[in-house]
Amino acid sequence: MQHRIVVLGAGYTGATAAGRLAKRLHREDVAITVVNAEPDFVERVRMHQLALGQDLAPRPFSEMFQGTGVTLKQGKVTAVDVDRRTVTVSAYADEGATDEELQYDTLVYALGSGWNDQGVPGTAEHAHEIASRPGALRLRERLAGLAAGESVVVVGGGLTGIEAATEIAETRPDLAVALAARGGLGDWLSEKGAGHLRTVVDRLGITVHEHTAVTAVEAGHITTADGTTVPAAVTVWTTGFAVHPIAQATTLEVSGTGQIVVDRTMRSVSHPDVYAIGDAALAMGPGDKPLRMSCASGVPGAWQAADAIAARLTGGKVPTVPVRYFNQCISLGRRDGLIQYVTADDRAVSAALTGRLAALYKEIICKGAAWSVAHPTLLPVRRRRVVREAVAPEGAPVGTAA
Repeated sequence: MQHRIVVLGAGYTGATAAGRLAKRLHREDVAITVVNAEPDFVERVRMHQLALGQDLAPRPFSEMFQGTGVTLKQGKVTAVDVDRRTVTVSAYADEGATDEELQYDTLVYALGSGWNDQGVPGTAEHAHEIASRPGALRLRERLAGLAAGESVVVVGGGLTGIEAATEIAETRPDLAVALAARGGLGDWLSEKGAGHLRTVVDRLGITVHEHTAVTAVEAGHITTADGTTVPAAVTVWTTGFAVHPIAQATTLEVSGTGQIVVDRTMRSVSHPDVYAIGDAALAMGPGDKPLRMSCASGVPGAWQAADAIAARLTGGKVPTVPVRYFNQCISLGRRDGLIQYVTADDRAVSAALTGRLAALYKEIICKGAAWSVAHPTLLPVRRRRVVREAVAPEGAPVGTAA
């Protein structure tokens, strides 16, 4: 009997974990099924580019998983029962939506996150998001319809907001672009990094509202905490991410944010047959600080989870390689960028790379992240056989296989 591994979500983390598992385990021993709502891979880190009219190369899973033995089940996850070890998937066919129940022996939960409106009135009705491809495409259509001189306000001064504002300003210099940040512009960066960011923002003509909390979004403007109204024909909301709500509806131990609490191997602390990776996981990094929601955290976490699952199934030594940070890569339009070097726990150091070379560096990182989804291991790996009635070191059974 094959050990059934079900992976929920095929973003950077889910697709990487599935591919890496397929490389490490014999196809005769395991059945790996990936559940995803779309048939192709979405480069989430490029959604601001998609919103500005740039066409991204299609990456169908039928090609990415070809020859790996990984099966794609296209559909929407509607429920997870971790006590019965089942997942309910709503799939669309010619006759309409149908529900199917999948059983698993090991579950990899990688449903990720979406935009977070923070409960601000009017955001859901009037603001645009770029946390998803449908959202980016809706913004693309709206921006294309704006006339010269109309205003766009990006709310959120983090990496996503900065990339969105600079991309819009560079591509549409005829628009009045503003950025509203709750703190200071780039106040987490080094002096060199923050200085370069301000230089680029000034050059692109972006108006920055620092230390500004947005309390309402309406058609045509936003309102700040001090009662000021800022014109906004289009509001782009980038104030962080909210995780998929399904985990909170289960008996899994989750944090206040709805993230699944995991150990150093990305394994649920409450259910040993469940692993959580990417934005869905509350994992601790260097300095006992939670890893931030990012591709930089998610992909190494996916490697860790896949290697731990493979080791436990084959009776090998479970690796625990700490997930750490090296830099933050920020695109500032297509021709400029900022690479802020950081400590292992994500604090800025004085060194930073700026300008066209930084833009090229960021592009290489983006291409490399997409490439690694289809090539989850850099070196040839010998597949190992699953051990019948393998037992994890902690004493939790992980399933059987012939």
